Amino acid sequence: MEDCPSCSANGMSVLMRVDNLHSGYNGSEVLQGISIDLGERDFLGVIGPNGSGKTTLLRSMARALKPLSGRVELDGRDIYSIPAREFARRVAVLPQDTTVVFDFTVLEIVLMGRSPRLGRFAVESMTDISVALEALELTGTAHLCDRSINALSGGERQRVMLARALAQQPEVLLLDEPTSHLDINFQFEIMDLIRDLNRQKSLTVLAVLHDLNLAGQYCDRLVAIGNGVVQASGAPEEVITPDVIRQVYGAEVWVRKHPTTRRPYVIAGIHPAKLWCDRSSREPSEFFDGQIRVHLIGGGGTAAPLMAKLVRRGYRVSCGVLNEGDADQEVAQALDVPHVVIPAFSHITPESDAEHRDLASASDIIVLTDVPVGHANLANVVVAKDLATLGKVVFVLRPDTITERDFAGGEAMALVSQAISLGAVSAATLDELLRLIDSEASKKADV
Repeated sequence: MEDCPSCSANGMSVLMRVDNLHSGYNGSEVLQGISIDLGERDFLGVIGPNGSGKTTLLRSMARALKPLSGRVELDGRDIYSIPAREFARRVAVLPQDTTVVFDFTVLEIVLMGRSPRLGRFAVESMTDISVALEALELTGTAHLCDRSINALSGGERQRVMLARALAQQPEVLLLDEPTSHLDINFQFEIMDLIRDLNRQKSLTVLAVLHDLNLAGQYCDRLVAIGNGVVQASGAPEEVITPDVIRQVYGAEVWVRKHPTTRRPYVIAGIHPAKLWCDRSSREPSEFFDGQIRVHLIGGGGTAAPLMAKLVRRGYRVSCGVLNEGDADQEVAQALDVPHVVIPAFSHITPESDAEHRDLASASDIIVLTDVPVGHANLANVVVAKDLATLGKVVFVLRPDTITERDFAGGEAMALVSQAISLGAVSAATLDELLRLIDSEASKKADV
């Protein structure tokens, strides 16, 4: 099937198109060749750092800033060829700055949204008042109807301005950081409302968003702008990634999947390569700069505390076979620790076992945690025993509890006993295990 030039990335017909847009102020370019398609019923989020050009893009699309070159189209027509009143009927804008100079009431402000639909010198009808009141109800501001706009808090004023935009009954809603002045409960309420309007009323939405987590949870597509150009675009999981965030924002973050929505969300953190190391003590990273490889065989969250400590100390860490969604798997993913992933509740396959053995064999130190063992993950323990047979340095955490953790009919207990008889060293606590690893690393440093 050939690509449709009039279709957006969501498969819908293109309603607005930004084509090779160069835009800025006083002849100085802020946007440098931006091209974006906004399809019918689209919910597109625009993200990027301060000063990247997000607001400049929105102002250009709203006819508030004329492009230096390129064009913005609505239904294939240059927006400057469309009469202003017609454009205002079809496209509504919620700007960042919601300051109002004159002391209008809230209802008067919202009724201003009806202006594009009124004839010259016409006054508002009962229908217009009904639409305005409905918009106030939708945004939770009906109780403010008779209040002065300048007597409201920033968050209340933001919601009133959204009500004014909705009163226009537009096809396209352009939002510039619609949640910037709102408490967290109103942030979710406003974003829920916008999504409902998008889904139920077929309202096309483009929202400039500062909060990456709101963008990831609510938007169907995202565009990341940095240095005046599009750095990434696509579904939230394609744009909200550690690499893209690093490229666009210059920040190191962890990206996880929301347990319910499976949408990406960002955790502020420190990338493993830049993790702080206590130089006042004699850490292995002082000798090896992270070159000592430690391989963890865990599961069920038993490896996570050790994994984080080892990464912070500067070791190069890998993990064995982990089920998708397992606590250890999520931590390994967040820390960029190489590991083997299999579906949740599934058995280790020959292919995943072979991949595990490659990771483990390349390591200097092997650690078998106090993981519960059943027939599904018994192959992980076999790897620890086999590497002990080959003379690898193997540490076993809390081997005395294996009888309580053996759900494989005694096979796990037998494998742990064999590993220890072959030279694997036991550790009773996590602190003792860390001392053993550091001591082994120091020996290698002296070689």
